[in-house]
Amino acid sequence: MNINYELYKIFYITVKAGSMSNAAKELFTSQSAVSQSIKLLESKLGGQLFHRSAQGVSLTSEGKILFQYVEQSYELLQAAERKFVELKNLDAGELRIAVSTTACSNFLMQYLETYSLSYPNIEIYIKDQSTNTTIKQLESGEIDIGIINLNGKQDSLTVIGKIEIQDCFVVGERFKELCEIEISLTELVANYPINLLQKGLNTRNYIESVLASYQLKVTPKAELSTMELLIEFAKKGLGVSCVIKDFIYKDVDQKELFVVPIKEEIPKRYLSIAIKKNLPLTSAAQKFIELFQSCPI
Repeated sequence: MNINYELYKIFYITVKAGSMSNAAKELFTSQSAVSQSIKLLESKLGGQLFHRSAQGVSLTSEGKILFQYVEQSYELLQAAERKFVELKNLDAGELRIAVSTTACSNFLMQYLETYSLSYPNIEIYIKDQSTNTTIKQLESGEIDIGIINLNGKQDSLTVIGKIEIQDCFVVGERFKELCEIEISLTELVANYPINLLQKGLNTRNYIESVLASYQLKVTPKAELSTMELLIEFAKKGLGVSCVIKDFIYKDVDQKELFVVPIKEEIPKRYLSIAIKKNLPLTSAAQKFIELFQSCPI
């Protein structure tokens, strides 16, 4: 049975209004149009819904049963419409982002702070995970936005922005003499204890590939899980740490860390901010992207 939703709506409002004339006023139509719609609904259902009288209308036994279901459905649809408007107006909703620890602790944090202040009713969910896992979850729709190390083209994704990264070597006061003149990577690796991130992490892979391009291989003194630990090791005089320059500006200004001038170039690299191609974004995700694009790092 295929019955137009509008007929059920007119039936619902007529019951609530208590008469067809009152329903007509609420629907901004004529009493005759309401009456014809009710008759059409009764015809399609094959039974009478109302007892009609000069005082108005009252439901038949069958009409009462139908109304119980129509009332639930109609009010549920109204609730859904209200929820949809809330989501569009960012009075509710969620934002799901996956990102590496490196990007989250520095690059992403400033955006999350601004976003949460602007849209306090949006629930923000952050996943700290590998690029491969993030790509899979973008493709499956489990997350809205991924910040990833994207090497080459990924047909299923659209890159909507990039974050520039510059790697460098830093030391604390103990090895400060390293900063007086430029030193080659060969001298640095051969003569000083080097601290790197753990194997398997993209930052570690990248710096190893840079060293390999100069026919160098390093055996780290320490292999650490976070950039913060690398920074602390350098501050404490426990070797030369390879870090991301954006993480250390404050420490350099306060003369707790010193950047080692390297003769060779360490090329910049990029993190990509990606979404799934051809997947409509939620209002919450769209606003985050607009924030990023209007205030690039």
